[in-house]
Amino acid sequence: QVQLVESGGGLVQAGGSLRLSCAASGSIISVNVMGWYRQTPGKQRELVAAATSDDSINYADSVKGRFTISRDNTKKTVYLQMNSLKPEDTGVYSCVCNIKSRVGYRAEDYWGQGTQVTVSS
Repeated sequence: QVQLVESGGGLVQAGGSLRLSCAASGSIISVNVMGWYRQTPGKQRELVAAATSDDSINYADSVKGRFTISRDNTKKTVYLQMNSLKPEDTGVYSCVCNIKSRVGYRAEDYWGQGTQVTVSS
């Protein structure tokens, strides 16, 4: 009933940029926190950035100053602009949104399918 569609991943050279998008659709009443996680082999899954509905924003220390999260509440879309990419940024990036749906009695977390980001040296 609720679906997250991600786009924007790919292969980029170190120092380059990518922009990830995640659009939520379905029987949605409200969208609360929207954020991005990444998973790198050999490392724990990391919260990269998150934005609440009242514009509170958090970034992982490793991406501060390089990544920017933003959201368009009309389009129910969250973006992650990634600049000055490093090989250490390589991983699977997944969108997660806390959403109250029309058929649910409480808000639930929904996950996108994940998109691969590869940064070459």
